[in-house]
Amino acid sequence: MRPTLTKWHIWLGWLAGVPLLLWTVSGLFMVSQPIETVRGEHLRAEPPVIATPANPPVFPRIDSAVRAVESVDLVQRPSGTQWIIRYADGGGRRASIETGAYLAPQLTSDEAAGIAEAAYAGDAPLAQMQRFEADANPIDLRRNRPAWQARFGDSHHVYVDAETGDILAIRTGLWRTFDFMWGLHIMDLEGRSDTSHPLLIGFAALALLMTLLGLIVLPWRYVKKRRKQIFQDRLP
Repeated sequence: MRPTLTKWHIWLGWLAGVPLLLWTVSGLFMVSQPIETVRGEHLRAEPPVIATPANPPVFPRIDSAVRAVESVDLVQRPSGTQWIIRYADGGGRRASIETGAYLAPQLTSDEAAGIAEAAYAGDAPLAQMQRFEADANPIDLRRNRPAWQARFGDSHHVYVDAETGDILAIRTGLWRTFDFMWGLHIMDLEGRSDTSHPLLIGFAALALLMTLLGLIVLPWRYVKKRRKQIFQDRLP
């Protein structure tokens, strides 16, 4: 019985060694990085102070029966102060504070570039602007929102919501490496969000079984070795 358990423990150790190594390496990398640095907080500029309008702002007409409203805020944009109406479904619109009229439903490339440059505190120059639909976001965004990607230098991406102008995320090379390590950790390199799938559960169960067998086999080996040592010590 014991030789059989020992053999199973060895073979399971070889099988479970690969995922255990991946979990250890990826976990060590992730905990060694300050999460604020990974998120690019040091590259995020302080939001500008809202400029005091010369005339009282005109509130936009809102029909909440048509589309449920979550919030209405005044924000400062490079082009001026605007109303931002955010809906419960995740969408949003901009409106003028002078007239209350709704602005264009989508930001232009120049508008998004101005917002990205104002929000970016790094030294790299703006290199490219690219728009993505909500269902075709790059893997380093994954926010299900239409967005402009402002690329600064070779590796810094600032994502601007194409409807509201909100900064959705700031991504760096370190963030993408961290995200890859997270995908390894949960064994989901495609979506990097599924933490409960058969491959991960199977390897976790395999590692647990190997550990339990080790707890059973190793004490037997120790006891056997100890008895042998005691017997040899008693020999004349």
